Amino acid sequence: MSERFEVIVIGGGLAGACAAALLARHAGIDAARVALLTAHIPGPLVAAASPELRVAAISRASEHVLRAAGAWARLDGSRLCAYERMRVWHESAAADGPGSLCFDAAELGEPNLGHIAEMSALQRACIESFRDAGGVLREAAVEALEFDQGVARLRSGTELFEARLVVGADGADSLVRESAGLAARTRDYHQLAIVATVKTGKPHARTAWQRFLHTGPLALLPLFDGSSSIVWSLDENLARASLECEPRDFERRLSSAAAYVLGELELASERASFPLRSVAADSYVAPRCALIGDAAHVIHPLAGQGANLGLLDAAALCEAVAAAPALHEDPGALRLLRRYEQQRRTHNLAMDAAMHLFQSGFAAARGPAAWLINRGFAMVDRSGPLKRAFARQALGTAGELPRLARAANA
Repeated sequence: MSERFEVIVIGGGLAGACAAALLARHAGIDAARVALLTAHIPGPLVAAASPELRVAAISRASEHVLRAAGAWARLDGSRLCAYERMRVWHESAAADGPGSLCFDAAELGEPNLGHIAEMSALQRACIESFRDAGGVLREAAVEALEFDQGVARLRSGTELFEARLVVGADGADSLVRESAGLAARTRDYHQLAIVATVKTGKPHARTAWQRFLHTGPLALLPLFDGSSSIVWSLDENLARASLECEPRDFERRLSSAAAYVLGELELASERASFPLRSVAADSYVAPRCALIGDAAHVIHPLAGQGANLGLLDAAALCEAVAAAPALHEDPGALRLLRRYEQQRRTHNLAMDAAMHLFQSGFAAARGPAAWLINRGFAMVDRSGPLKRAFARQALGTAGELPRLARAANA
């Protein structure tokens, strides 16, 4: 006998957990008819634990989505770091020189530019909100999935499930995407992103730093305890050498790559890495199926937008499903799901193209090209309208947004 649901979300990462919480609270579906299947449920946070390696820069729009999901209020505010400034510069210029670009929340009339938050804390808050709303949570790995015209059928071990809509939030190597016959294009950057937590010689002053180097971008993100999180993208050979070298040697390389903007950097955690690639599904939807987050798109992390795009996917899908009764459709109807795809796919493709352009263009910049980049940064930094436009992109408030990502619905 199969358990039957209206919607089953597969994947309990941030996008999937948030989508489940939103669907249980805002889609007009009985929460007990929404299930979240995840291979792993994050355990409770250890009191006074060090910052986790995996963090996300949560934009203003994403904060609104998380508030709507009932997750934001469940976060431990003492472990969030609101960042108030962002400074971006190319290696051919000084971090505080005329060729750099600086965004300041005070100049923009904003309380901050966003928050640096631990990924597992965000996941946990969304899962708790989903469960408290009455949703059905199962720690289960999906082994088989098939789609019929009227229903999707899933198997996990000896358990069988049926749903009118399956939401694929199961990552870049998505089983849901493959089972639905949805193709995806992949671009390998032949780089690794090194992540670690570092102690800094100078206070981070709630500033996020991003330096573009010919070997790949380096980001330093401020954390709640005064330390910083690094995301250092490097060509594979350089990355492996940096991962395998002695800690003191790594610290020297890293401090130099950061141009000593935060003084000498000292490792406060292990080093970890992940390969960099771009993934773009040709379509996000099929009958009874919708993809969100990394199952639909993966972009280069240089702007830290991956988590934010997934949260906007979750909000847009929830709103499409909520429109089902007015359109006399059920949640898995393709006509309904196309509304979600039309809203999100173009935006995500544009972001992927922009990240690829920044990565390839800045890496190759030398001589006159570097001069043009510095002139461009200086021009944007001096231009009020241009700077505000870029700031809106960073805040996630530019362009068409799902209703649940707007402040009035937070």
